[in-house]
Amino acid sequence: MIALFALIWLISKIIIAPRRIGEAAGRYRAARSSQKMTRGMIEVAEGNFTRGERMLATAASTSDSPLFNYLQAARAAHLQGRNERRDDWLKLAYQEVPEAANAVLLTQAEFQLDQGQHEQALATLRRLDDNSKNHGHALALMGRLYFQLEDWSSLQEILPRIKKYAQIKSETMIKWTSRIHREKLQDASDGETILAIWKKIPQSHKSDMSLLEAYYQGLIRIGLHEKAEKELVTALKKNWRSPLVLLFGQVQGADATKQLTKAEDWLENHAEDPDLLLTVARLCLKNELWGKARSYLEALINLKPSAEGYQVYGDLLNQVGEADAASKAYEDGLRMITKNTL
Repeated sequence: MIALFALIWLISKIIIAPRRIGEAAGRYRAARSSQKMTRGMIEVAEGNFTRGERMLATAASTSDSPLFNYLQAARAAHLQGRNERRDDWLKLAYQEVPEAANAVLLTQAEFQLDQGQHEQALATLRRLDDNSKNHGHALALMGRLYFQLEDWSSLQEILPRIKKYAQIKSETMIKWTSRIHREKLQDASDGETILAIWKKIPQSHKSDMSLLEAYYQGLIRIGLHEKAEKELVTALKKNWRSPLVLLFGQVQGADATKQLTKAEDWLENHAEDPDLLLTVARLCLKNELWGKARSYLEALINLKPSAEGYQVYGDLLNQVGEADAASKAYEDGLRMITKNTL
């Protein structure tokens, strides 16, 4: 009986030995693969991209989940500028784990965006959008890409989906929305269109200076000077902002004298506002008050010289016959422009 039990025990050990050996070998291979993957990632992090890529690829062949290895190998190839090899690794990642198609496409799009391959990135993101509608991260990337490409109509089209599904900072959404409205205002060719666009803009966005400038510039561009003048006076009464003051000086009011009087009234509270001084000087020129215009421009140049101020000053000096002084004013203005661009 003892011999029989011993024989049974020995036979059972012999039967299960291959399985245990296989399990042990599998654990060993997995451990080795994990070590190679870790080492490969360290090599990539330290800037040894070629060596890291090779180790990650080697580890993938023995890994139980090679997706991560291939994605990291693709990243290493990308950092070397090896785009073809990068795409080969991504293709292998998809072939090994087809259900990870979204992860592979997102990774590919991010690589393409990083290298400025905008057309390729857009094609990748659109393919992802077809595969998985309303994917939050894909929509966010697509929104950033449309903004970079200045494709405002496409950005406007997907903006509602971005708001609903993507995690985008509120300031970014405000920036994108305002830019879309601004472009529409700038492209408007008649007063009815501008007024309709302005009416649809949310009230919370109407305090944005870039939108206000686009709106008033649009009114001036299409000849609605009276409306622009009236609304600018109201806006400046509520909230004094220098860019709006400059726009007031560009309005061709029905009564240039009345317009100048209004601007000079503002000097009581804003005497040292350089933009107001420039505006008043321009209105003096409209009224052919050369002496007053000169005094305001010289005060402006003493307070805060600017290229625009020198330009207007040069125009005035030419008007009164002081050509040499006008040339110097233009040179001073040009010097300021050159200084600011360096």
